[in-house]
Amino acid sequence: MSVYTVNLRLFWPLATCIVSVLLLLHHIIFKASEDQGKDCSDQGPGVITLFKYILAFILCYFFIRYCSTQPRSSKRCFYKFPEVHAKSGVSRRELLDDHFERHVRLSPHVLGHSKAHVAKLVSELVRVGRTDVPPESSLAFRGDFIQIGSSYEEHKVGSPDCFDILVPLRTPRGLKLEAGVWTDKRGGPPLCTLNTPRKAEWTRRHKAFTDTFMHLHGAQSAYRMSPDSIQRWFYTATQRCLAAVRYPFEQRCSLSLSLGEEQQVLLRMMPRSDYVCCHISMGIRLIPAFPLGDGAFLVASQQAQQGEDLWTVYFPKQEQKLLAWLKGRLPSNSCHLKCLQLLKEVRNLGGETLDQQSRAEWGRVLSSNALKTSWLRLLFSTQPEAWEECNLVDRLDDLLRSLRESLQSRALCHLLLGGDNGLLPESVSLPKLMKETVPSNLWAEFSDVTLDMVFARLVYSWNHLPRLIRLGRPQRSSLGRGVHCKYIDVE
Repeated sequence: MSVYTVNLRLFWPLATCIVSVLLLLHHIIFKASEDQGKDCSDQGPGVITLFKYILAFILCYFFIRYCSTQPRSSKRCFYKFPEVHAKSGVSRRELLDDHFERHVRLSPHVLGHSKAHVAKLVSELVRVGRTDVPPESSLAFRGDFIQIGSSYEEHKVGSPDCFDILVPLRTPRGLKLEAGVWTDKRGGPPLCTLNTPRKAEWTRRHKAFTDTFMHLHGAQSAYRMSPDSIQRWFYTATQRCLAAVRYPFEQRCSLSLSLGEEQQVLLRMMPRSDYVCCHISMGIRLIPAFPLGDGAFLVASQQAQQGEDLWTVYFPKQEQKLLAWLKGRLPSNSCHLKCLQLLKEVRNLGGETLDQQSRAEWGRVLSSNALKTSWLRLLFSTQPEAWEECNLVDRLDDLLRSLRESLQSRALCHLLLGGDNGLLPESVSLPKLMKETVPSNLWAEFSDVTLDMVFARLVYSWNHLPRLIRLGRPQRSSLGRGVHCKYIDVE
């Protein structure tokens, strides 16, 4: 047996219309009766007027009742978000899924096309810059490149318009460089130097190379490779290689090369016509690197001060092995990548309303490297079954809680250099120099005031996520139609 209920959204307007029609009919009948005879006019008008007032009162009551039952909506919102209750995981999940599909998730089609075009261009560049015969007194491209960063690890957010490429360099024949850990580091990942042996004869015989790329330090009679000199040479060499391959690419896209702030070599690719289906302006950051061994590389440090000549260690091969190992270990419907993408979005939304200085500190503390480190640590310490798609909200909450605990303890240990010998699989190997370093704390360089500010803001961002989404994301365009690349360190 069917049960029928009254729909109040239809009942009150219908009742108002019926009363209005009755009032109108009564007014017409009253006018007709007034015209037909004057005998009843002494008694009729008083009763009829009272009846009209009653009907008007009922009509106003129905109208006010109908208006009071309608939900209030803000005209500023471009689309409506579901209500999120503090104890309702389903509502928060609906909000996260909706925002992820609208503004976070990248189109695999667009991302695949972008990576293919970037790889084609970079492969031509390094092919032209490669030297088969080892150079005598100059550097050269080794002939390969390594794709790093979130665009290739499938956790990029926003738009697939920025790519990081490591370009390994080949040193001159006979030049021996010894990597050493910088002992006066100010916290964070270890910084290294590239030194020649003391009183090396090679540097004396090749004075032109030594004066161009190296600096003599103190009474040690040892030369150090200068990152600034390497960056300037790399920019000039990339210009020459780009001039050699520009013509076939210029028919499909415009290319430009620039040396930006902090000596970063940025190659921009602006597609023409239908070269890239979504017409994205892509920025490719080319990073010169020296091999350290076991798949590790040294790149110019952005934290070094003038005259220090320091290098930062990158572990692209080790991170790729870890991600591949985790992918085979987790269930097929795992939400681990989606969880990291949403964490980055919480980071981005939480920093939009901060002032310039606070936003810079917020982005430095919650850098992509720090978020990925905390994410990987949680993956290694959690059962694989816990990362099924249905547990997205719980895992994201766990990830945010682990970040808050790390901020309170002032420590986020480097995954590979954190001193956790039993945490990583045996297939991941490190260079001997890195095995002998002390555990590295990624947040050692930040003050307690900065970490407390980030902690409080992170709690606020998660608790007020619906409001931040509503205020911060209605103006964004559809995914895959990115604007010119704005290279941001936090991404």
